Amino acid sequence: MPTPIRSGAEYIESLRGRGLRVFLQGEFIAEPVDHPVIRPAINAVAETYDLALRDPALATAISPLTGERVNRFVHLATSPAELVMQNKMQRRLGQLTGTCFQRCVGMDAFHALHSVTCEIDAAHGTGYHRRLLDFLGLVQRGNLVVGGAMTDAKGDRSKAPHQQADADVFVHVVRRDDSGIWIRGAKAHQTGCINSHWMLVMPTMRLTAADRDFAIAAAVPVEAPGITYLYGRQSCDSRAMEGGIDAGNERFAGQEAMVLFEDVFIPHQRVFMDGEHEFAAPLVDRFTGYHRRSYVCKTGVGDVLIGAAAAAAEANGVEGAGHIRDKLVEMTHLNETIYATGIAASHQATPMASGVQQADEMLANVCKHHVTKLPYEIGRLAQDLAGGLVATMPAAADLDHPEVGPLLRKYLVARADIPAEERMRILRLIENMTMGRNAVGYLTESLHGAGSPQAQRIQIGRAMEIGFKKELARALAGITRGEPPATPADPDDYMGRVFRPLEDDGPRSQE
Repeated sequence: MPTPIRSGAEYIESLRGRGLRVFLQGEFIAEPVDHPVIRPAINAVAETYDLALRDPALATAISPLTGERVNRFVHLATSPAELVMQNKMQRRLGQLTGTCFQRCVGMDAFHALHSVTCEIDAAHGTGYHRRLLDFLGLVQRGNLVVGGAMTDAKGDRSKAPHQQADADVFVHVVRRDDSGIWIRGAKAHQTGCINSHWMLVMPTMRLTAADRDFAIAAAVPVEAPGITYLYGRQSCDSRAMEGGIDAGNERFAGQEAMVLFEDVFIPHQRVFMDGEHEFAAPLVDRFTGYHRRSYVCKTGVGDVLIGAAAAAAEANGVEGAGHIRDKLVEMTHLNETIYATGIAASHQATPMASGVQQADEMLANVCKHHVTKLPYEIGRLAQDLAGGLVATMPAAADLDHPEVGPLLRKYLVARADIPAEERMRILRLIENMTMGRNAVGYLTESLHGAGSPQAQRIQIGRAMEIGFKKELARALAGITRGEPPATPADPDDYMGRVFRPLEDDGPRSQE
């Protein structure tokens, strides 16, 4: 067994020489680790290792599988308190990187698969749960990064996978034998996939018996033969090639890519679902229950943006104005609203038969629905406090020009005790987070990651217990219909909510 990865530096070295097929802007990238566009995203993952060394109480836990202390990203939460610690770790990493640190999808996928594989085994006599635990043990012993691959290319959204003109728009099994399976298809906008060691491939929506070949969950090494990565473009990503002030956040960034599978072989011991189509929807539901409350990570990024807005106001000399403070208060209120719902979803978790805790379905969806809206308002207020220069500022190269540089340093000073370069750096950071490269991780990903806004509204509608609430109102209004008011399924849950499979009322997908 190779020596476990401990530090961020060791993690970065573990990514070298893997022979990945990565294409970025039409160019084959032989060594992604050294590419200036890709490296900031790698640095963000590396921070998850270094935080574990600096603050083990926050970012590590004792694994019941190995008995050793492991990174919290590869630890299974068996109590609500452990789910809360995940959220606290996520917020801290958002504060430290100002972007997406790319490990939440894999963490949440492990939890969803833990309960679902246990239930598949009970229903079909399979051995998926043991395989999953064996794989998780391997990951924990090596301290590896595991990404999650759920969202398919999908093709015509009005058609089921088996009805598509080209079946490859959904990842599916194309061949089986005694040694394993082969899969083909594409997964879209996959977070941190190139920076991972393994990917957990999962179905993306409810499936029927006709979609059996699309009901596949498995672990795949990122360097497996037949996998190609197409790196996603991000706004202002060419600034990373230049570096310096204009990059905004020069050290850290997120990563999204399209993953193409061309007859990729997976041995049976790494397969955790193969054809059990009726468990695809529960897997998606449970994954989104975890992942939507994981978006408390955006509150850490929000903390950075609030700080940048306050620093910009200070550099402009207006930090004492009442309306400035009021806008900072509003940004904080919005940010903490997201955090509160995510933490609450973790606190109100439900124990599953397999031993893991499932985050509260309603509150997880409320958390993510806030995330589809509130960061945009926080970003708008940050731009308001920054002033128009956030979008019109001259380039950093002008600052160093022998003729115009001194003039720029003269005219970009607002408060006399804050140099022009410091003001420029803060404004570039705000630009980076609200319009530039890391706006992908803070705004666009907030809108579409873990499902579109409508996906959360559908789930909230299913879980809102409207019949129970009508009976509460009728009881207080003195309206009787010959039947006593309904009582919650769980007498300890005063909201009447427990995690349970949703009614089969149509397809759901994970965008």
